[in-house]
Amino acid sequence: MTAGSPDYRALSLWLDGLDEPLTPRSPLDGDQAADVAIVGAGFTGLWTAYYLSRADPTLRIVVLESEIAGFGASGRNGGWCSDLFPASSAKIARSAGHDAAVRMRRTMRGTIDEVERAISGFDTDCAFERGGTVALARSAVQWQRAQEEAASVAEWGDTEADLRLLDAAETAEIIGATDVLGATYTPHCAAIDPGRLVRGLARAVEAGGVRIFEQTHVDSITRGAAVTARGTVRAEVVIRATEAYTAALPGARRELAPVYSLITATEPLTEEQLSAVGLAGRATFTDYRHLISYGQRTADGRLVFGGRGAPYHFGSRTHPEFDSDPRVFDALQHTLVQMFPVLEGVRFTHTWGGPLGVPRDWHASVGFDRESGFGWAGGYVGDGVATTNLAGRTLADLITGVESDLTSLPWVGHRSRRWEPEPLRWLGVNAGLRVMTVADRAEDRTGRSSWAARSFGRLLGQ
Repeated sequence: MTAGSPDYRALSLWLDGLDEPLTPRSPLDGDQAADVAIVGAGFTGLWTAYYLSRADPTLRIVVLESEIAGFGASGRNGGWCSDLFPASSAKIARSAGHDAAVRMRRTMRGTIDEVERAISGFDTDCAFERGGTVALARSAVQWQRAQEEAASVAEWGDTEADLRLLDAAETAEIIGATDVLGATYTPHCAAIDPGRLVRGLARAVEAGGVRIFEQTHVDSITRGAAVTARGTVRAEVVIRATEAYTAALPGARRELAPVYSLITATEPLTEEQLSAVGLAGRATFTDYRHLISYGQRTADGRLVFGGRGAPYHFGSRTHPEFDSDPRVFDALQHTLVQMFPVLEGVRFTHTWGGPLGVPRDWHASVGFDRESGFGWAGGYVGDGVATTNLAGRTLADLITGVESDLTSLPWVGHRSRRWEPEPLRWLGVNAGLRVMTVADRAEDRTGRSSWAARSFGRLLGQ
């Protein structure tokens, strides 16, 4: 780590646990010429570079990163490599048709296989384990939502092999949570250590001849150029892979709203505690509340648990001080201990957070305009570990001119409407977070489904 650099290990459990120094790579030093310039060394930018360099090893590819590879959500997320896509199948079907929605769903599942295949060649063990996901129903209202989801999967060509309903006894065989009425289970998720994945991916990209310049902040993206204070990279193709930090670029402030998600992690648990918790196959876990939460059992026997609840900050600002919110951390830890009473008295060793990119319609997108040479991908709303791999493969095909099954998927070329100007954006995003929080409390109190949450879902077009 160079003088004046932040403590990158403090950004997450994953980065803290790396057995490599987090010394930044050299920054850009003067103007450069390239065939492809990629702005952002997170999963999107690195997967794009990875597949491009393999599709055409002669390409001169440059990746520009303002901090270090994995600084953003790629190094701080909850470690779910899943088939989740932020826009629902029903929403995709309304705009692109039923068959397109089914293709998108199946391609996301195939992407988990592709991630596993790719990382088998990396010089790192990112603790990839396909244990699936168990989504708990811990109230009558949640149990109703679980049943409704299980009943709807046939519409998209799925069977019980893709999502099945579990009763309380079946759920207890997987996870030892309290107050469980039942659950759904899908095998389409793998728990991973995202820090090891993103750092291993960066090394694989460099081994393929790609140049990565770190601590190089891109001030603007113009036609055929990425402009920095350290020099300009001129390239026929420029890819914006900045996700939650997109709003800092000129002209892009209303493209994606940076909304914070926060996470906490326990110390490694004892064998007795792990036996009570369950999750022996490392299934990831969540529940059917409106306010999203997500958890996993790590390879070294910790529980990692995260969720929304932190506020959106006026003007789409991001700042290191926003990564921490004691109120949210306390709520997450309280929820986890309430879910697993055996954790009472267990030490929480890590708390962290960071922004994720949210488009106005909650619909991720990828695209490339050949005439201008500009490409982009993002808007994952927290479902980016697998989706970024699909984005990288898709951008590689679009840039090299390959017509493939990927380039005809319904998210290709999708344009979300821009967010409202301030203060409407601040009011709207925070009102939405508040609605979901209040809805969960009201459902716990009344036992009835929240009309407010349903109305907000319709507002988003889910």
